[in-house]
Amino acid sequence: MLDDDGLLLNEVGPWVKEKHERLRKYIDITRATRRKWVDGSGDATYVDLFCGAGRAVIRGTRQKIDGSPLVAFKTARDGGVPFSEIHIADASEESCQAAERRLANAGGTAKIEVGNADTTVVRIAGKLNPYGLHFAFLDPYKLENLPFSVIQTLAGFKHIDLLVHVSVHDLQRNLDIYSISQDGPLDRFAPGWRKSVSLKQSKSATRAAYIDYWATEMEKLGFAPARYELVRGPTKNQRLYWLVMVSHHKLAQEFWDKIRNVSGQGELL
Repeated sequence: MLDDDGLLLNEVGPWVKEKHERLRKYIDITRATRRKWVDGSGDATYVDLFCGAGRAVIRGTRQKIDGSPLVAFKTARDGGVPFSEIHIADASEESCQAAERRLANAGGTAKIEVGNADTTVVRIAGKLNPYGLHFAFLDPYKLENLPFSVIQTLAGFKHIDLLVHVSVHDLQRNLDIYSISQDGPLDRFAPGWRKSVSLKQSKSATRAAYIDYWATEMEKLGFAPARYELVRGPTKNQRLYWLVMVSHHKLAQEFWDKIRNVSGQGELL
């Protein structure tokens, strides 16, 4: 599907608006911290490994919204502290090029990488200032698109915050199928989970234990304990995904606690 500008237009569910609202609020609340790097000798960058086309239409409607790269860029710009660099990536070259064009039309500049996240993150990491402040938005449609190696690569930066979309729907719907394979989506997302998570318990307990294991593995990389927010469907109240905030520093957790939906905290079952 193409938009009026002739560029690719993604189709998304209405719950994406809530996800983007959290992205917007987090970028806004961290602008004073970001300014210290922008005005100093470091950089403040935004990284989006699943950038999409930069514009989308809400499924079943005619409502069009900005994608995450545009949301991030405009929020930082309008707050008076734009990112010094924007790095975007996607498995779709057409999506990357569309997002890059739209950012340019809005007055921004982006560096793009095309490919799966486990390869693009390595190329992007090689371009980042090791002493800079970095914020990465990781928004895959499925668990298998975010192998743990992506988290490991980003964990090498001292000053980095990660906002991660974890699909409850994918885990809930496909747990049985995924758990059969010894090298499937669950193993790539959280390697070694089978040694710590029993499949003999209830499915809800298994899902909770699996995500808890994933979070614990991130703590081993030096991250502070993750903060969760559960996002539900707007009509049937179905569990859709968790937004997970991860950082080496507690200040990021404090910021997240100020903007998240408190009622969703800790709902893992």
